[in-house]
Amino acid sequence: MRCPYCREINQDRVIDSRLSENGQVIRRRRMCTGCSKRFTTKERIENEVKLTVIKRDGRRMPYDRTRILASIQRAAYKRPIDQDTIAEIADKVEDRLFRRYDREVHSLAIGSLVGEQLKKIDQIAYVRYASVYRRFKDLGELIEEVREIADHVTETPGQQQLFE
Repeated sequence: MRCPYCREINQDRVIDSRLSENGQVIRRRRMCTGCSKRFTTKERIENEVKLTVIKRDGRRMPYDRTRILASIQRAAYKRPIDQDTIAEIADKVEDRLFRRYDREVHSLAIGSLVGEQLKKIDQIAYVRYASVYRRFKDLGELIEEVREIADHVTETPGQQQLFE
C-alpha cells in the first residue's frame, strides 16, 4: 500500500477494521511505518456478475456505480443531504438492480429507482433529478410533475413545502 502522505510503499499497520455500507465495504484505518501518519482505505467486494446498461440511444455500457453517485450529487447540490445519505441511496438502488436484473438493465429503470429513493428524501432534489432523467419537453410537464409531488407529499422533517 502506498502512503498518501510520504508516497513510499511501506509496510503499513492496520489499526482498526469496520464493516460499512451494509456490509459491502470494509473500512480500515492504517498507519504508515515510514512516516507514522494514519489514513483510511476502503475495500469493496467486486461483483462477478457485471450488468450492462442499455442507454436511450441503444448503446451498451458497463454498469458504473459512480455515475449514480454523481447524478444524485448533482441533484442534491446545496440541499440538506449528506454524503452518507447519498451513499445509502446508491446502495439501495444497486441492491435492487442486482436482485432484479441478471445481465442487462435499461438506463430508464435505473433512473426510476433513483427517482423513487430521492422522492422519499428530498422533493427539490427529486424534481432536479427528474427534469434530467425524464426529459420534460416543456415547462407544463415539469409543473405537472411538481403538482403531483405536492399532492402526494408527506412531511419531511427540516424541509419546507414545495408549494404553500
